[in-house]
Amino acid sequence: MASGIVIVKQYERMVVLKFGRFNTVAQPGFRFLVPIVYQGQKVDTREQVDRVPTQKYITRDNVVVDMDFVLYYRVLEDQAEKAVLQVADHSSAVRNLAVAELRSIIGNISLAEALAERERIQNQLQAALDENTGRWGVKVQGVAVNEIDPPPGVKQAMEREKSAAAIKTADITESEGQRQAQINRAEGEKAAEILKAEGNRQGEILQAEGDQQAQILRAQGFSDALERIFQVANTVDSKTMSLQYFDTLKSLGASPSTKWIFPMEFTSMLSPLLRMGNGAQDHSDGGQNSG
Repeated sequence: MASGIVIVKQYERMVVLKFGRFNTVAQPGFRFLVPIVYQGQKVDTREQVDRVPTQKYITRDNVVVDMDFVLYYRVLEDQAEKAVLQVADHSSAVRNLAVAELRSIIGNISLAEALAERERIQNQLQAALDENTGRWGVKVQGVAVNEIDPPPGVKQAMEREKSAAAIKTADITESEGQRQAQINRAEGEKAAEILKAEGNRQGEILQAEGDQQAQILRAQGFSDALERIFQVANTVDSKTMSLQYFDTLKSLGASPSTKWIFPMEFTSMLSPLLRMGNGAQDHSDGGQNSG
């Protein structure tokens, strides 16, 4: 730089001053600066990673926590002169600003929120930095909170609370499981009783239908039998009936009984046979007389 010969690397920009006043921003390559007239200062435009050491922060509920975080930022290539002209040390300025903004954010939330909403804290911190680092030509790419460590006493209390909550959840889950099991058993028994009653009802219906069908068939059979008997009876003459009566008398004669009672109609049924017998006798006598 003192000899006037300067090599600007690919990832660098050089802010050139002429007689102490801003002149231009030199691009990468070989550059020659006239000594005394021009002065140059290189600016690294690569993304910088800056880990902020652990510091103490106070939450809204007055709990002191230890936190550390990492910053990711870079100097914008088209605003490299701001990193030289607007701030003496842009890296230190970004780091200190991040610590101050984080204190403000943590002071507005409780310990429980800080532990549960780390991502929200990171987004708020990055947004707050972007509002202020633009004047230095710096763009914050991201913020990562590594650890939030409460005091030992608070940690023990949180662990006890967590354990109690876990036990409570387990008890609730167990009781809910037992309740659901009882409900399932009751519903199963109810469904079984319903099915059993429905089965009995269906069985009785089928049995009743079967009895009804059997009675109908028996009545139909009896009706058919009577109709057949009636048909046969219409074709039987008195002689046939008389012969049937004689068969009946023959059966009675073979029985050991010595007394019989005949209805009055019996003689009327025998009259055709008696007439037939008388007619045959008369015919025989007439033949003998003619001889």
